[in-house]
Amino acid sequence: MSEHAVDDPVLNDDAMARFPVPDLENLPNDLRERIEDETERAGFTPNVFAAMAYKPSHFRAFFEYHDALVEDTALEREEIEMLVVAVSGVNHCYYCNVAHGALVRIYADDPLLADQLVANYRTADISDTHRTMLDVAVKLTERPTDVERADLEALREAGFSEEAIWDIGAVTAFYNLSNRLAMFAEMRPNEEFHTLGRE
Repeated sequence: MSEHAVDDPVLNDDAMARFPVPDLENLPNDLRERIEDETERAGFTPNVFAAMAYKPSHFRAFFEYHDALVEDTALEREEIEMLVVAVSGVNHCYYCNVAHGALVRIYADDPLLADQLVANYRTADISDTHRTMLDVAVKLTERPTDVERADLEALREAGFSEEAIWDIGAVTAFYNLSNRLAMFAEMRPNEEFHTLGRE
């Protein structure tokens, strides 16, 4: 992400269309600090922070689980973002397709991969190992009652550890939640996400 500093976080009023975006100065201190940290790191305030601040207790729980998923994992960050984009692609989640598409481009160092994953991960330029990972994630997304032991065995055969298999399921489940909430609230991605990682 961008390294340039931003003096003051800005919560975009158009971060979501169906609920009001709160004023930064009215938020609890811990939320303001987290938003300021993210703004400093990214160079802008991602709209998901503005949207989730609508309900502070949910903001805390959402980002605590997000942080656990990306910090305590047997997966590479590139793999996590591939999961997010493939799941968000089949769910047609505009916010996550754009925001996490940018992260795929950055972590995979590939300006084309995110667009391929959103359009049809089955034809993307990925390894057989990653195709198996995404097959299971998309199955869990589209047909959760069809997931069976054979799907986990396919992940083992592809080389994933037991912890990594759990993490694949956890990331997939969390972003199905995230996709649905983003679509329900009509969260809109920041313009900055559209161009990150394309060069």
